[in-house]
Amino acid sequence: MSADTRHQVLSVLVQNRAGVLARIAGLFARRGYNIYSLAVAPTDDEAFSRITIVVDVESAPLEQVVKQLNKLVNVIKISELDPRDSTERELMLLTVKAPSGSRSEILELVALFEGSVVDVGATELTISLDDMPGRLDDLEALLRPYGIVDLQRTGRVALPRLERSGASPRLRSTG
Repeated sequence: MSADTRHQVLSVLVQNRAGVLARIAGLFARRGYNIYSLAVAPTDDEAFSRITIVVDVESAPLEQVVKQLNKLVNVIKISELDPRDSTERELMLLTVKAPSGSRSEILELVALFEGSVVDVGATELTISLDDMPGRLDDLEALLRPYGIVDLQRTGRVALPRLERSGASPRLRSTG
């Protein structure tokens, strides 16, 4: 089973209140469900936050996860995002060894991926890339032979694609 079929993206609109994220994380922990990635921030309306949860569907049936989430008082709406009909992004910051002999090769790779160098040291570079998760995986794999010193990824954020020529997006609203 590939990573794409093992994971499902849920966009969960919740009331922006203290403890909501803890209740959601607690639900996953109590049920033994695995969260592959999690990102949360307020929406354009300060009363609400959007939580993007990438669920490992091997650890729990998706329908069961959605049913359990819908029982939580502060959950307003849950949408299952089909990767073919959504826009997904993730941010990666990566520090890689970059001695003078290999620095130009690393800079070429970063440029090919449209990333940016955000910090420069005598023998290391810190690189930033905001892209689809698979592209981050690709750059990480290409930079690994140079020596990754440190790495941080944000987790996925996603929204449904906008309608095109009257066709509706494949968005299943479950709440």
